[in-house]
Amino acid sequence: MIRKLKSGQYRIYAKHPDKETNRRRNLGTFDTLEEAKKHEQEIKYFKHKK
Repeated sequence: MIRKLKSGQYRIYAKHPDKETNRRRNLGTFDTLEEAKKHEQEIKYFKHKK
């Protein structure tokens, strides 16, 4: 999940919240939406690679 921050940057958060803290994990902060989308695709590829 990508969200825009007040600073104008974009941050990727984990799909599901952590069971202990009940918060979503920060998976990276990027200056542009394109960079964030590219990294999100890389994460999805890596997680589902067998």
